[in-house]
Amino acid sequence: MGYAHEYAAAIMQRGRVPMDPADFVPNWSDGPRKAKFYPGADSLPLPGTDYPAHATLGRGLAQEGGTEGEFDLPALSGMLRDSYGLTGRRLGVQANTDLSALPHYPLANWSRGSASGGGLYPVSVYWVSGPGGPVPPGVHYYSTRHHTMQRLLTGDVSGEVRAALGDGAPGPATDQYLVLGVKYWQNSFKYNNFSFHAVSMDVGACVQTWRMWAGARGLGVEPALWFDEERLASLLGVSAKEEGIFAVVPLKWAGAAGAASGPVGQRPATAAPVRRKDVERSRTVLGFDALERMQAATSAHATARPAPDALAPAAAPPADPALPEVALAPALPLDTDVRTALRRRRSSFGRFDAQRPVSAARLATCLAAAVTGSRIGGDTGGTRLAKLYAFVSHVEGVEPGSYAYDPEAHSLRLVKEGRPGEFLQKNYFLSNYNLEQAGAVLVPTVRTTAVLDAVGDRGYRLVNATIGAVAQSVYTAASAVDLGCGVALGFDNISYIEELGLEATGEAPLLIMMIGHERPAPADFRYEIA
Repeated sequence: MGYAHEYAAAIMQRGRVPMDPADFVPNWSDGPRKAKFYPGADSLPLPGTDYPAHATLGRGLAQEGGTEGEFDLPALSGMLRDSYGLTGRRLGVQANTDLSALPHYPLANWSRGSASGGGLYPVSVYWVSGPGGPVPPGVHYYSTRHHTMQRLLTGDVSGEVRAALGDGAPGPATDQYLVLGVKYWQNSFKYNNFSFHAVSMDVGACVQTWRMWAGARGLGVEPALWFDEERLASLLGVSAKEEGIFAVVPLKWAGAAGAASGPVGQRPATAAPVRRKDVERSRTVLGFDALERMQAATSAHATARPAPDALAPAAAPPADPALPEVALAPALPLDTDVRTALRRRRSSFGRFDAQRPVSAARLATCLAAAVTGSRIGGDTGGTRLAKLYAFVSHVEGVEPGSYAYDPEAHSLRLVKEGRPGEFLQKNYFLSNYNLEQAGAVLVPTVRTTAVLDAVGDRGYRLVNATIGAVAQSVYTAASAVDLGCGVALGFDNISYIEELGLEATGEAPLLIMMIGHERPAPADFRYEIA
C-alpha cells in the first residue's frame, strides 16, 4: 500500500482533522506569477480560427462526429485559446472572498474556458513539434497571457516524447504532442499540502475542455497518463520535484503521415534538454512534505501502463435497483456551439435564487453531461469511474431529497427523502455559496482506494483528473442551458459518505457542484478580449 492511500485518507478527513500545516497563511505579496516566465524566448503569435456552426457542445460531449480529423495550426490555436487562454475580464457583485481585490488591475479576474481550483490555473502547456508540423521543430511553451508560443528549444525532439510514451500509448502515430505539466508552487503557495489534490483536478478540467472542443470538430484528444515522467521532465528542463508532468496528448496532424517512424524505444541522438529556465517571482519558495511525497509516489513506476481491463474492479457501482425510482425528463439538446458555452462559463459565487426552480430537463442535461466526463479516454481504458448523486432542493417535478443517478435508465433512485438544504449548508465550510438556494447539488464519487489498489499510486492522478473532467462537463452544460453553476471542495467529505450510505461501496465524494438559476439583473462588468 503506497503513500497515495494515506494522502487520500487525509483528504477525506480534512473537514474534521486539518491537514498540516493547519496554521498556514499565504504570503499574498510574495506570491508567484499565474504563468511561467521565460525571458528572452522568441514568441510565435497564434492565428485566429473559424468556428463551424456544426461544432456544438452536444456533438463534442458525445464525440458523435468521429475523431478522424486532423489538427492544423488554426485548430490548435483555437483549442488553446478557448480552453486556457484569457478571453475577457470579469467583475461582478458576488459572494466570494476575493471580491475586494478584483477591481484592482494587477489582481484582475480574467476569464478562461476551463475551470480551475481557486482560479489559479497552474497547468503548463508545452507543444513538442516535429518536422511534420507547421513551424521549425522544437519545444514551445503556451503563453496564456499573450496567446503565443514561446520557443524554448529548436530541434526535433519529438522522438524523445514518443520514446517516453513507450509501447501501447494511445493516440495516433505522430510527431506533434501537447505535454501538460504542473509547477506546484503556482498552487501550493495558497493551498500548501492540499494543492496536489486540487491541481490534479485542474489537469482533468483542461483535458476535458480539449475533448469537447476537439470532438465537436471531429478531432481526437486521447491523453496518456502513463509514461516515463522523469525523461520528459529532463527534456523540458524542469525539476521533477517541483513540476509534475501529468499528461501527454498526441495530435493527429494534417500532412504529417509517416513523420513518427523509427523504433519507439530508441533514444534519439538529437535529443537535448531545454536549457531556458522559468524565472520565479516569489523571493521565498516553500516546500510541503505531503505534496512532495505525492509527487514522488505518483511519478514512480510511471511507465507501468495498466492493462485495458485493470480498472474494472474499481468501476463505479450501479444504482441500487431496490431504491425507489424517479423518472427524469429527457436531456435537452445541447445545440450551443462549444466556444460560446465555454465563453459563458463562470462560477456563480452565491448568486443562486431559489424563486426560479430548475426544470427537470435541465437537471437531466447536467447529469447526462457529467457522465460523459467520467471516462477521460486515452490509456485509462473505457471503465466509468465516477458515480453521480444529486441533492435536490428546487427542481420542478422532483421532490426534495437525495438521489443516486442511474445513467443506464436515465432516472434517479431515492436515497433519502426530505429537503437537504440544512445538511448541505451545515457541512460547507466557506461563505461564498448558499447551497440551499441552488436548485440541486451534484456530487461525483469515485472508489479511490479501489483505483489505487488496481493501478498503484499514479491512479490518484486519474481519480482527480476524472473528477475535474466531470466538473468541466457540468460547468459547460449548465452554461449552454442558461443555468448558473459553482464547484467547491470545502465540505465535510465524511458527512456526505454517512448521509448517502457509501461506507459499503468505498465511494469517496470528492467535489460538489451547485446548479440553479441566478438572481436577475446582476451587477456585472464584462470586457471581452478574444
